[in-house]
Formats: sequence, structure tokens, C-alpha cells
Amino acid sequence: MIKSGGWLMLPILLCSVVALAIIVERFWTLRPNKIAPKNLLAEVWGWIRSNQLNAERMKELRESTPLGKILAAGLSNSKYGRDIMKESIQEVASHVIHDMERYLNTLGTIAVITPLLGLLGTVIGMIKVFTAIMIQGTGNANVLAGGISEALITTAAGLTVAIPAVIFHRMYQRRIDELVVDMEQEAVKLVDVFHGDRGKNSSDDSAGA
Repeated sequence: MIKSGGWLMLPILLCSVVALAIIVERFWTLRPNKIAPKNLLAEVWGWIRSNQLNAERMKELRESTPLGKILAAGLSNSKYGRDIMKESIQEVASHVIHDMERYLNTLGTIAVITPLLGLLGTVIGMIKVFTAIMIQGTGNANVLAGGISEALITTAAGLTVAIPAVIFHRMYQRRIDELVVDMEQEAVKLVDVFHGDRGKNSSDDSAGA
């Protein structure tokens, strides 16, 4: 089938291998329990309450998960005020999101170019058909069938690669959006623990005085 499709089957085949590698790698990497574990903030809060949040714990937290890296950035700057703490969280979060989106542009590009490669194969195949008709007339059925076969095979191959690539690209983008929302909520809770409640308590104490 690859031979019948012509030389354009080679880049389409290469795109399929790259797309499959990205799909498998992102499926393994973007697991919710690996990016933003549900119980991580509660565990950190337990360390804080029991005075166990030392340098070793911070290093462990920073290297554990992307959410842990974000929380560690906030904890490291919690003593500098709410604004500095939020800025440090946002800075680290931007790097985390960039890492989560790794290879997705390549997957999206493959989803776009493989149908075009298939279309190019279709055009080349039809050119061969019409050239054969001009030279030999319509009597040589083998030549005509070969050109039409090449056109159809490349189109089918391009669509076969593009359709799953589009589906997984959109699925991973949606998953990243959901994970970002989850991490943002956890980070806001952490900031409120250090500065939201403290600010409220300070205001209440001042009012009582």
C-alpha cells in the first residue's frame, strides 16, 4: 500500500509515527494524579500545622509534581506578603503550563499538514492519470487505475493520521485547561491560608480594640 501510494506516503508515515509518540507521551505525562494530586495541599497544611515544613520537605514538595512546584514557590515567598506570594506562584505556574503544553503544537501541526499531504498525493495521482490519457488514450486501464489508486491511498492515509491527531490535540488541550483551573484553586487556598485569614483576624482584632 505504501508503494502504491507513492513517495508522499513516506512523510505521511513519518507524521503518523511522531503523532503516535506524542499521544502516548502526553497521555502518560498529563495524568491528573501526576500533575495535581487531590490530597497534596492537605498534606502540606499538615506539615505546616505540625511544624514539619523544613528545607528537606520543601525540596521534596518542589520535585514531586507540578502542583508541588507551584505550592513550594508560594510557601518560599509567603513571608513577603500576599502580592509577592501570588506573583511567585504565577511565575512558576507559567513555566509549569508551558511544560504541560510541550509537543502539542507539533501534534496540531501534524493534524493540519497530513490532510494537505494526502491532497497533494491526490493531485499528483490525478495528474498522472490525465497525462496517461493524453499520451495513451483511455485504453490502458492499468495506468489509469494506478494513478487513481495513488490518489485515493494518499488521501485516505492523510485523513487516517489527521483525525486521531485532531481528537487527541483537543482532548489534551481540554485536560490542560482543567488541570490549570484545579492548580489555580489550590494555589488560591494556600494564599488564603497565609494571608486571607490573617488579614481578616487582624482587622477583627483592631475593631475589637
